[in-house]
Amino acid sequence: MYRIRFHGRGGQGIKTASRILGTALFIEGFEVQDAPRYGAERRGAPIFAYVRADTIPIQERGVIHRPDLVVVADETLLAITPAQVLEGITAATVVLIYSGHPESWWREQFPHVGRIIVLSPIAEHPGGIPAGAFCAGAAAALLGEVSEEALTQAVEEELAAHDPELVLSNKQAVMTAYAAVANYHGQVQSGPPLTVNETQPPAWIDMSRDAVDIAAPVIHAGTTSCLVKTGLWRTRRPVIDKEKCRRCLQCCAWCPEGGIRVGEDGFPVIDYEHCKGCLVCAAQCPFKAIKVIPESQAKEEQDAQAADRK
Repeated sequence: MYRIRFHGRGGQGIKTASRILGTALFIEGFEVQDAPRYGAERRGAPIFAYVRADTIPIQERGVIHRPDLVVVADETLLAITPAQVLEGITAATVVLIYSGHPESWWREQFPHVGRIIVLSPIAEHPGGIPAGAFCAGAAAALLGEVSEEALTQAVEEELAAHDPELVLSNKQAVMTAYAAVANYHGQVQSGPPLTVNETQPPAWIDMSRDAVDIAAPVIHAGTTSCLVKTGLWRTRRPVIDKEKCRRCLQCCAWCPEGGIRVGEDGFPVIDYEHCKGCLVCAAQCPFKAIKVIPESQAKEEQDAQAADRK
């Protein structure tokens, strides 16, 4: 049985990536399970999804704890929650990382990982294509069980409700990633079946009740959340276009975090230290005056502006 786990953040197409890979394997004749597992269920929050595929009916259920392939679509997760991302890996597990760092760099960070393969960001598909699409294509190639035809058909089926142009660009991205790791075709080996003795019972903890005067919450002051820089969760950034903005300030009203204030000139000002990148403001703006750019592009623009000021 193949056991594949995708790790990324909300908004990076992780659920869709597992769906595409699962459908492609099903087209090739495999029995398949694929499911996402959400945490906070918000854009930018960690999420993982998993796929099982076998030639016989699958009896295993639940989260995969001993993966054959771990796909990391957002490399920052390896700095924040490495234990969760690398849970259950063995010497036979292949870890695919979507990253600009070379394999040798990752090898220094995680010398205990058996096999690391790096999928470099693909320059000809900037911006709009989420990392999950590239990872789905690369994962299919590493399994060595999915043909290009099955992968293309899977993308068409999973994105059938979307605009044809979007479907085409995703197909191109998936196939580009598929070709990018062609040298590693079939590197992932299917794992043996799990036995009952290998499963772990729930780690229940018995906790006694405290008295109400100890256990009840006491809130002495608010605003502690301002100290948490939730802007670090963001993968895409809303940007006010003053040429289009009519200062209706609906974005201020719609922002669920209260992260948009009114500037001295009457235009909305986004608090990027706390904006989580949910993009509700961009969706609700009646004048389409809020554009959305990847955080990587925003950083490049800031670096260029800083260089100009020197």
